[in-house]
Amino acid sequence: MELRQLRVFVAIAEEGTFTAASERLMLVQSAVSATIRALERELGAALFERTTRRVALTDAGHALLPEARAVLEASRLAVDAVDQVKGGLRGTVSIGIMQATAGQAVSVPKLIAGFQNEHPHVTVSVSHVGGSANIAAHVRDGELDLGILSLPGDVPGVELTELSREPMLLACPPGHPLAERAGVSLTELLAEPFVDGPPGWGVRTVTDQAFAAAGVTRALRFEVNDSQSIAQFVAEGLAVAVLPPSIARSVPSVLLIPIVEDAPVFRTMLGVPTNRRLRASVRAFAEFVRADAIRSAGWSSSS
Repeated sequence: MELRQLRVFVAIAEEGTFTAASERLMLVQSAVSATIRALERELGAALFERTTRRVALTDAGHALLPEARAVLEASRLAVDAVDQVKGGLRGTVSIGIMQATAGQAVSVPKLIAGFQNEHPHVTVSVSHVGGSANIAAHVRDGELDLGILSLPGDVPGVELTELSREPMLLACPPGHPLAERAGVSLTELLAEPFVDGPPGWGVRTVTDQAFAAAGVTRALRFEVNDSQSIAQFVAEGLAVAVLPPSIARSVPSVLLIPIVEDAPVFRTMLGVPTNRRLRASVRAFAEFVRADAIRSAGWSSSS
C-alpha cells in the first residue's frame, strides 16, 4: 500500500466522485480509477459503491478512511520535522470559515495576511464547508486543520478558543412597532415572523437555544444560507431576526434593538483538533490567531 493510493482514496471519499477527485489531485480520471482498482485488489475488498452520479463508501471504505487520514497526516508530520531542521517554517494550513466572518468581527483575510508576512513559505487555504457544526466535524475528522466558527457548547475532539463576542440584538425594519423600543425581551416576539440560517449555523444555533431557554417557540418563516441575505430580508420588512451587530450592520437600514433578560451572545471561535498531533504550520497559525485575539480584545481568550 502506497501513500499515493491513500491520497487518491481519501480524495474520492471527500469529493464524492472520481471526476472531482481527479480535478483536486490534477490527475487524469483513468489514473485515479486504476489506482483505486489496484488498492482494492491489494486489500481484497471493494472500497466504493459506484453509481452513475456519485460514489459511496462501503463498510470497508468507512473502516479505511480514518486510518488513511492518519497515515497521510503522519507522513506530513515527518516532512514537517525535516523542514524544521532545514530552517524556516513551511507547510500548509487548511481552514474552514463560517459566513458570519464576513461581518468583520474577526477578519480572516487580515489574519492570513499577517501570518503570511511572518511565514511566507506556509500556504494557507480557506473553504466554506457549511455551517459551524459542519466545520467542527471537518476539523475533528481531519478534513480541515482548523475552523473559524461559532457554537454555544463543547465539541468532542475540538478545542474552542474564543476570539470575539457580541451580544445579539433584535434586527427589525424601519417603521416596525418595536423599532422605537429601548429594549425587548424574547417572550415579546412570539408573533413575529423570523428569518434565520439553516440548522447547524452558528447564529441559528445560538438563537434557537436562547428561545428554548426562554420557553418561546418562534415563527421561523424564512431560512436562507447567506448571512447578509438574513439582514436584507429584515430590511425589506419581511421578517425580524436576532443577529450579532457585525452581521446586521452589513445592511445599514436595519434597526437594532437591545434584547433584555438573558440576551444571547454570539462568540466567534477558533476550532483546533485535539485528537491528533498538529503540524508545525498549523500550530503556528493557531498561536498567531490566539495572540491576535488577545491583542485586539484585551482579554485572555479561552474556550
